[in-house]
Amino acid sequence: MTGGTYTLLLTLSDPVEVDVGALGTHTLPVGAYAYTGSALGSGGFARVDRHRRVAAGEHDTRHWHIDYLTGHPTTDLVAAVTSPGIDAECAVADRLPHGPVDGFGASDCNCRSHLAAGEDVESVRGAVETAHRHVREAA
Repeated sequence: MTGGTYTLLLTLSDPVEVDVGALGTHTLPVGAYAYTGSALGSGGFARVDRHRRVAAGEHDTRHWHIDYLTGHPTTDLVAAVTSPGIDAECAVADRLPHGPVDGFGASDCNCRSHLAAGEDVESVRGAVETAHRHVREAA
């Protein structure tokens, strides 16, 4: 199964208070968010499908920081942008606006955060697509 780097596009229609494991409880305002991760293991992009199941309320197990956000009923998982065969999680996250929670999704690297934030989903989608295009061109 093919894997690589992915970014989930999320929206919050209401402010959300989420307990993000060791990072503590954080309140996220209404807006658009982008979470960048990697799916390089044997399951490949099946990880994105798992995120979709958590967002749909079909899977309750919380393994990663993003599970606490996608599992909240106010969160809408709008889309996923992927770069197959490329290990560029940190490079993509670094090209996106900083998010509201330092360390989110970045417990195994030196990045500030793998959660980016913006006012609307279209501007965040544009930034995500540009970041993915740049890493694919550099690969």
